[in-house]
Order: sequence, then structure tokens, then C-alpha cells
Amino acid sequence: MAVENPKDWKTYDQFAYGIDTNRLSATTALAGSRHSVVFEDGRRLELGFADGSVTWSDGKDSASDACEVIEVAPDTYFVEIIFAGRPKDAETLILNLKSRRALSIYSLVREKEESVGEPQVAQVFRPGIVDGGPVTGMVPHETRDLIGLRAHFTYSPNHVYEHTYLSSKRYAWQNLVGVQRGHGDVDLATTYKFDEDQYVFTFREFKIAVASTFFYNFKDLRSTGKFLGITGDGRIQNSPAGAHIRKVSMTYYLPGQEPV
Repeated sequence: MAVENPKDWKTYDQFAYGIDTNRLSATTALAGSRHSVVFEDGRRLELGFADGSVTWSDGKDSASDACEVIEVAPDTYFVEIIFAGRPKDAETLILNLKSRRALSIYSLVREKEESVGEPQVAQVFRPGIVDGGPVTGMVPHETRDLIGLRAHFTYSPNHVYEHTYLSSKRYAWQNLVGVQRGHGDVDLATTYKFDEDQYVFTFREFKIAVASTFFYNFKDLRSTGKFLGITGDGRIQNSPAGAHIRKVSMTYYLPGQEPV
């Protein structure tokens, strides 16, 4: 028997409207520059940036697509590529042009029959380096650092959410202010540590077809990200988002009782 959503459960586009109010502004700092990103799995991505777009090639495909670039930390950029020819896909790149570390989060909306028992929107993670100079700093890697943290995210005056990071695989959310007030859930999550006080947090919802990618800068207490999913009328939508972060509490576990 199918599990029904709670009464008045909102669709992706209903809760996403205005959720980019507190997002950092885009930058043209990369316009006119070219970069090669080499990933651990052998993929090589060539990027040529312009104002609001990027020409890319990965050895199999190439195109010029819409692109948003945001500087989320010193020398560190959140790059969102929106593929005109792949409306069900989107790629988020985190690039540090000083350390030359990189991380790709590739999100894709699958058909329902491809995702039975799983969130419909999947994500693929690829650490890598920006070619062309010495590489320093830590390798982006999955982390348990956020387990036990409870924090509030204010995306706008009408969007306040509480996150509780339960384990290496799941987190819980509830809406404190907004159209989803009173609703919450536990969803699949993946967290990468990109640098000190810098994390890439992603989650994939079960109840609706949506996944999200966020860069957390805990030094500045800012979150910058996006949602990719299916709207109430069946369209694919890639929505920008951003929030101010307030750490609320931290739970510490006894040895042997830590979450998975």
C-alpha cells in the first residue's frame, strides 16, 4: 500500500518560491577564464567561462550552457551548470582556485521505475583537482563532522528550517516558518568536507522528487545552494537557494553508541 503524504503537503515549487532571498550574489570573477578539472574517476572537464554562461567539454559531450558562479569563500566558487540539452540533469562544481581542489555533485532526475525504494533524484560525487598548478590542502572527502549538530537556516523571512544531522546517511528537517510549517521528515544525506569550516551538504527527499546541494561556510555562517526536482505540474525545475546559519546545539555520543 502506498504511503500518503501528510495533509496539505507542499510541492517543490510551492516551498521553493522565494527561498533564494538570502542567497549570496553571483560574481563575474571567472568570466574570460579557462580551467581543466580532472576527477579521481578519470573524467576530465574543460570549462570556459563567460558572464552567465560556460562552454564545457568532458570528452564525450560539449555545449555552451547557462551558468551561475558565486564566491562562497576566499578563492572558492560555487558553480551551477544548467544543461539546456539535459533538462533532467544539473552539475554543481565547487572550485578552489588557490588550493586547486574541486568537487562535482551531479544531480539527475530519474524515472520512477528506476528509483523504486529510493529517492527519485540521484546524485553522483566526484572529487578532483583544477589542473595547471601545485595542489594543496585536504582532499574533499565524506565526513561525519556534522553528526549531532542542530542548526536553523533562514532562507527568507518566510523560510526558516531546522536541520538535525542524525548519521552519516540521514538528516531530519522541520519547517519553523513558511508554507511547510509543521511538516518535516528524515531523508538521505551525504556530507563532504571541502576545507576547514567548509562543507558540501546534500540530501535527497523521499516524499517528493527533489534533491539539494549546499555549500556551508561556517566561518561566515552562510549556506549557498540549489534544489533540482519536479514541480507540482510535472516540470523539471532548478531553483537557487541560500540562507543564514545559526548553530543551535550539539549532541555528543558515548563511545560505542555513535550513529552509523
